[in-house]
Amino acid sequence: MKLMQEYKTQSIYIFLGLIALLFPFFKPVYFLLAFIVFAFVFSRFKSGSSVFSLLARESDIIAGNLISLTQLLLIMAFLFFIGIILNFDKFPLFIIGGAFTITTLGDGLADMINIYDKAKKEKLHDNIKIYSAKSSIVFLISGSIFAFLFCVWIYYFTLEAPYGIPYGMLFFLAVLGALTGALLESITKNEDNIIIPFGSAMTMWLFYNFRYSYDVDTLYLIKVLIFAFILGYLSYRARIADISAMLSATLIGVIIIISSDISSFFVLLTFFLLGSLFTRYKYSYKLAHGTAEKKGGVRGYKNVFSNSLAALAIAVAIGIFPTHRLLLLSAFLGSIATACGDTLASEIGETYSKEPRMITTFQKVKPGTDGGISPLGEFAAFFGANAIAFMAFILIPDIRNNAYILLIVIAGGFIGTNIDSVLGATFQQKGYLTNNGVNLLATISGAIVSGVLYHLMGS
Repeated sequence: MKLMQEYKTQSIYIFLGLIALLFPFFKPVYFLLAFIVFAFVFSRFKSGSSVFSLLARESDIIAGNLISLTQLLLIMAFLFFIGIILNFDKFPLFIIGGAFTITTLGDGLADMINIYDKAKKEKLHDNIKIYSAKSSIVFLISGSIFAFLFCVWIYYFTLEAPYGIPYGMLFFLAVLGALTGALLESITKNEDNIIIPFGSAMTMWLFYNFRYSYDVDTLYLIKVLIFAFILGYLSYRARIADISAMLSATLIGVIIIISSDISSFFVLLTFFLLGSLFTRYKYSYKLAHGTAEKKGGVRGYKNVFSNSLAALAIAVAIGIFPTHRLLLLSAFLGSIATACGDTLASEIGETYSKEPRMITTFQKVKPGTDGGISPLGEFAAFFGANAIAFMAFILIPDIRNNAYILLIVIAGGFIGTNIDSVLGATFQQKGYLTNNGVNLLATISGAIVSGVLYHLMGS
């Protein structure tokens, strides 16, 4: 009985997504008011009522009211409010419809898989969400397809944009929205009817504003998506990454390949592979000394984004400003060289037999102390930066034709790694930054160093 009720409730949420088909035919202000009114109405139903029993999801049962549906309706009202304020030529109606579809149909179908998995594990009464690679795949595929179809439907009947938008771009936006939604679904502990539609809409909106910089072929995008996801899935199966990292890597891979090229993505992939390899290096030794990565070295989305966000932003900039490609490419590689150098310095340096020294005072400290450096760690950092420069030379023709960029990348990576140590010794030790925050700032620093060096040497 409980299982059938869960399926029935989820089916209602999926059916709710069909409301997006009506978006082109009524004034947006009507939907704004309707979503607000229905949010107020459904918020009044409490535990024990028949409506509550029909519509309650996991977070609703815990809260005692229909909080998930109320949140979905309110966030949709907010997205319509943004569209009305900005005008729908700047914040298109199809983006709102796509985000709504991703949340209701994409997340809804994925939750069907999760309900089935909970029933198999006899945890249907636990009120705890279960995530799996299978449900993430369902979310990604269904969210992308339905968001694209609904975007095309809304765009066709409104033609609100000032210029024509190719269907390839609509599909690109739908894929990015679904990827973002699947990622956000995997990292939330409770219901996600605020963060999924809002995050998906903002991602789609961001790249909609860059639409003139992209000429996206639909078939090529599908190949890129499959390729990036397979690599992420293999990392998950090899216990290198968890589900959130798998989806993060897929999202980053798609954006970098479309914005720049596949060679740039392979350079980034080199860092991930080297980092994963050396995380397992002498793992028992590091575990015994309390310096090993948690969860057996399995990476999560925070680690992926903190090490890749700078590179991701620069890759997007390469697509937008192609005339500055070499400058941006130098910064892109400098950020990756920093990430690789820092990871190898940590994982290899922690096996140094003697005590490391604090980078700011050169006093001896315990192994694994933030800001501690050693000759072995410095060598590893230099090796990591060289590995990225070497792969860039092999894979990217622009680098082979401008070999001095290799020195720029190595310098940016090595200096960025030591900036990471300085930040660890100061801001991280004082609690102002987490390790992920230090990684992000360090990769930005490495990108800036390489960019400045290119400007000085290239001009």
